[in-house]
Amino acid sequence: MNRRFSPLTHRRLDAFKRNRRGFWSLWLFLALFIITLFAELVANDRPILVSYQGSLYAPILRDYPETTFGGDFLTFTDYRDPYMAAKIAENGWALWPPIRHDYRSINYDVLRPHPAPPTPANWLGTDDQGRDVMARLIYGLRLSILFGLTLTVVSTIIGVGAGAVQGYFGGKIDLVGQRFLEIWGGLPHLLILIIVASMIAPGFWTLLGVLVLFSWTSLVGVVRAEFLRARNFDYVRAAKALGMNDRRVMVRHVLPNAMVATLTFMPFILSSSIVALTALDFLGLGLPPGSPSLGDLLSQGKSNLQAPWLGLTGFIVLAVLLSLLVFVGEAVRDAFDPRKTNL
Repeated sequence: MNRRFSPLTHRRLDAFKRNRRGFWSLWLFLALFIITLFAELVANDRPILVSYQGSLYAPILRDYPETTFGGDFLTFTDYRDPYMAAKIAENGWALWPPIRHDYRSINYDVLRPHPAPPTPANWLGTDDQGRDVMARLIYGLRLSILFGLTLTVVSTIIGVGAGAVQGYFGGKIDLVGQRFLEIWGGLPHLLILIIVASMIAPGFWTLLGVLVLFSWTSLVGVVRAEFLRARNFDYVRAAKALGMNDRRVMVRHVLPNAMVATLTFMPFILSSSIVALTALDFLGLGLPPGSPSLGDLLSQGKSNLQAPWLGLTGFIVLAVLLSLLVFVGEAVRDAFDPRKTNL
């Protein structure tokens, strides 16, 4: 047994592994996330490496003019241009990603009007602007997952902090905090999000700030309840009697108990964060135009019913992603369930 973990931690890990659906869902989600993290190496309209006349170049990292590879102009090289591709092939080689498109590149060589159906050059077809759907899907997944993780972490920190202060100190602080949460929770969140998103310039960080305003409240109740329950335990009273200040008591003795409920809720908060970004993008109030996103793909599917691959791709990917997160959340819940970890 690994000495770094307590017996309780080992029992929880075993309970998590026994939930095969959640266990494999976690690995599938991690594999999907790692692939999208290196999206530039998977889908790009530039080679990863180019060998030309004995010299190595990395177009994926920097721009090179055409003259570097025997071209006639000082403009940046279009590596998919047949003329430049022939020049490089005559004097060296090029290592391409599996998908020779990024989320902005347009395929001008299709024989049908955009959105074009799937072909060997465009595995999932093109959207109504001629951009490769597979490349936009990979980049959009990375953006959605990173946005959801960032929103989840920030919301968790704020929510745990607010719930801890309310539950530990109680009294007027708890009373004022609860009344504020009741008022804040009664506001029409979606309507306020739409109004704010329509008034400010859209962007990753501005949307994150807007969504944090309402997402942090989801954990306050459970953390507050844990602190209210644990603040009168004997070991907490003993720590305070020994002169330990409130901050250290909260962090070292009470917070670990509250983190059980927090970790259980985090996969579900992540899924709701991804859905929130997708919904705003679908309504046209999310990321700037041209950004790769699942919401934009679903919006294009709605606007182009004659191209069912757009809507079906967005729906299937979003459904699979959210299902994986729900299965992981169920497995985490089972892992922290004392009725199952004590078996």
